[in-house]
Amino acid sequence: MESNWAAEHLQVIRTLMERSALYRRALAPIMIFNGVVGLAAAGLGWALKVGSPHAFILFWGAVSVVALTGSFLLVRRQAIKESEPFWSPPTRRVSQAFLPPLAAGLMIGIVAWAKGGAAPGNLSDLSGVIWLPLLWVMLYGCAFHAAGFFMPRGMKIFGWVFVVGGCGLFAAGVPDWIRPLDCAHGIMGLFFGGLHFAYGVYLYFTERRRHEM
Repeated sequence: MESNWAAEHLQVIRTLMERSALYRRALAPIMIFNGVVGLAAAGLGWALKVGSPHAFILFWGAVSVVALTGSFLLVRRQAIKESEPFWSPPTRRVSQAFLPPLAAGLMIGIVAWAKGGAAPGNLSDLSGVIWLPLLWVMLYGCAFHAAGFFMPRGMKIFGWVFVVGGCGLFAAGVPDWIRPLDCAHGIMGLFFGGLHFAYGVYLYFTERRRHEM
């Protein structure tokens, strides 16, 4: 049993190393897609004045479903293009690394939605819900850092940017001159929109230069 497990583990590691370049190419469109979705959602949420705890959580929950669905379709298309199975052992390892922090973020959002109520107004009215985006940011960073053990090294750095950025903003607090509504959507747009888009563009051009060489 142990020898079989060790052999499978080594095979997964070998496959991940062989496919590191492929994963970088696949990540570029996924990151750019999620960046566009995040930036568009932040602008839409601000324009529509989505400000109650219920509305904010439901709005960004719907955005996450769109982002996950689009990412799934992009990964599936890449697997079909490369004639590889979609739900391969490396894919399972990466998914398992992502799952605990993302599940924690989901549960925190559900609890905040259940306890926050639907009262209109800004997000700081009830139980400090203004800090929910920062908790999501930090947990998302932990998810990417965990997945980085099975993916290119840049994913760990990308995860650390989320963790350090979220902790820094958490420590700094919300300035009095910024409306909580603007701050909440701004945090989501900056991290889930701007950082995704910037990293996707970086991956696209670096892989393009490597391919030309």
